[in-house]
Amino acid sequence: MEKYEERIKRNRRRKKRNAILTAFSLLLLFSFGFFVGGKMSHKKNNVVVSAANGNTKEPEKKPSDEAMNKRESAVNSDNKNNVNNKNSSSGEFDPYKPDGKKVAYLTFDDGPSTNNTPKILDILKRYNVKATFFVIGQCAEQNSELVKKEVAEGHVVGNHTYSHNMKHIYSDPNVFVSDLDKGDKTLKSIIGNDYNLKLARFPGGSFGPKLAPFREAAKKAGYHYIDWNDLTGDAERSLVPVSGLLDELKRYTTQDHVVILMHDAPAKTTTVDALPQVIEYLQSKGYSFETLK
Repeated sequence: MEKYEERIKRNRRRKKRNAILTAFSLLLLFSFGFFVGGKMSHKKNNVVVSAANGNTKEPEKKPSDEAMNKRESAVNSDNKNNVNNKNSSSGEFDPYKPDGKKVAYLTFDDGPSTNNTPKILDILKRYNVKATFFVIGQCAEQNSELVKKEVAEGHVVGNHTYSHNMKHIYSDPNVFVSDLDKGDKTLKSIIGNDYNLKLARFPGGSFGPKLAPFREAAKKAGYHYIDWNDLTGDAERSLVPVSGLLDELKRYTTQDHVVILMHDAPAKTTTVDALPQVIEYLQSKGYSFETLK
């Protein structure tokens, strides 16, 4: 009888122990499932919030400043070694041709923007300096009055492609020319049908053997492109201090004819801040100012 009762007690203890272990295992499993589910839900919510904030990429939308900065920073870092290569296919006009003068061509890419372009135009007017604006077609459509103002104040407007989507435009030379054509058509619709300059600048520059087919295709389509041999480095990152922009300018202003790369995209506020000092520095070195054509 005692053996039987002891066996019953042992069984009860074993069942109780097994029940505790089972409950503990279930608790661990439930906790893990809750944690994973929470993580997935968090990611899902982030996607929804990102879409609500307009951070999703869509075709035919203006590329974000961050995307352009990443690409142009990488390209321009590589191209610092090529700054004196003077890539252009400018037909009879050669901005680098020696003529005994010191000439600076101020160029602004990636605009127009409502916050920076008007300020740049005001500064240029104050110093009586003319510049060349390589505009993105999508931005020109959104800010057509600024394009008209650039022309009205004696500046030159060039084609910086319609989309500035580098993954797209550099996928094939025909795609690139098609995007240039769309940009050209956009400029004609704003400036007038007599706009036939065919002046272009490759996003990121036309440097390097990989873009040789694209350069050839652009020339065959009647475009002439001009890169740069001087820069302020405002594409190096999102917000370069004025002192850094001036240091880069002084570092690369070594030739009599300089085509200077700057940007008037929305994020380039320090480019506006530095522009008076850029102009004054070049004037102090004996440069006059002209536009590309």
